Amino acid sequence: MIPTTTWLQKYAQFLRILFPVLITQIALSLISFFDTNMSGHFSPEDLAGVAIGSSLWIPIQAGLSGILVAVTPIVSHLIGGNKRRDVNFNVYQGLLLSIVIALIVLAIGALLVKPILGAMNLETRVHDVALYFLMALSTGIVPLFAYTVLRGYIDALGQTRYSMIITLCSLPINVGLNFLLIFGQWGFPRLGGVGAGVASAITYWCLLIIAVIVVRKAEPFREDQLLSRWYAPSGSKWRELLKIGVPMGFAIFFETAVFAGVTLLMSRYDTLTIAAHQAAQNFASTLYMLPLSICTALTIVVGYEVGAGRLKDARQYSKLGIGTALLLSICTAVILLLFRYQVSALYSSDPVLIELIAHFMIFASFYQLSDAIATPVQGALRGYKDVNPAFFLTFLSYWIIGLPSGYLLATYTTWGAYGYWIGLSIGLACGAVTLLARLLWVQRKAGSSHHSATKQWST
Repeated sequence: MIPTTTWLQKYAQFLRILFPVLITQIALSLISFFDTNMSGHFSPEDLAGVAIGSSLWIPIQAGLSGILVAVTPIVSHLIGGNKRRDVNFNVYQGLLLSIVIALIVLAIGALLVKPILGAMNLETRVHDVALYFLMALSTGIVPLFAYTVLRGYIDALGQTRYSMIITLCSLPINVGLNFLLIFGQWGFPRLGGVGAGVASAITYWCLLIIAVIVVRKAEPFREDQLLSRWYAPSGSKWRELLKIGVPMGFAIFFETAVFAGVTLLMSRYDTLTIAAHQAAQNFASTLYMLPLSICTALTIVVGYEVGAGRLKDARQYSKLGIGTALLLSICTAVILLLFRYQVSALYSSDPVLIELIAHFMIFASFYQLSDAIATPVQGALRGYKDVNPAFFLTFLSYWIIGLPSGYLLATYTTWGAYGYWIGLSIGLACGAVTLLARLLWVQRKAGSSHHSATKQWST
């Protein structure tokens, strides 16, 4: 990354960082997409089981990954402040913390997964697929979290194309293993939806191995000499990572977990309705990679400029990112509305299920506009290291406003299951407005503080 002076230079640098991040995020989401999609072609029960398992796992994975990517703003500030000698220690502590968090998740999952699935009143086949899918997937949690830290470090240096290449290498591995293990090809066991969990776990190990080789051997990272020496765990550094990462992680968790909450509430509907809801949600999650990628890119560029004290540039990058996200979301919403039946057919060949998915796709297209504001704004706030308010605002918007509104609409109106999606749209809209207001306040406060400090220094 380099300092920029014009809007054109900023947009060019922003796009150079954004495009690889986008490809990386899409590739990672496609792992879940192909798990769900290919399981759906095995049977509707396997589609529902994998979708429910994914809906329980993805909020946990996203929230905890949000904690671990605290490495990104920390390293961005170090680079912007010419303190690169401290990068190795910070990343190493992030890796140690990722292993501890992964082990805690495994212990909690062993205690809670069965009771949660048991409370959902699922058909026996759906219950079993969801349970064993999660058990298989759990064997890849440690490498996935460790890779998240390394990816945060790679991205913070502005070398996002390396993250893209690493993730793209893993995608054919996942699809190939799904083909072998879900459908039992070439002598492999025919595991159905459970095979998708096994394939994803193996893919996560491959991701970590490739990432370690890259950060050790590739030229842009040799200066930092990652993993060249051992460090004892640092309580102070873990506290710094958690101080920034926990609010980030919880903000992401509250946004993604609300969909899992909807899934739990929708367990009273039949298997086809659950499968249709999950298929539409899965595709919407793939589209969500657009604002999420812009969020990551904004964290990098805003953090770099704030670390260097260039607050005007940080504000300009924020405007570029949010505007780009909004424009892209309008395009994807229109495309989804026009081609919802073709998209629905990707998940199943059952005409009844396709029709249900297509109806859910209509509602999925609308809440993308709110996502296009709320998610990039959170990225800009992370660049300022302002993370605590976003945690409270997302909780208020999604859990106090969005989910209860959905429940009331689904229970007491004729909207039925679609009422939950209307409620989600309401919650996301509230989140977009309140988070944007917070960003404007932070920018004004930072500008005032910087002006006062500059004036005092000059006198």
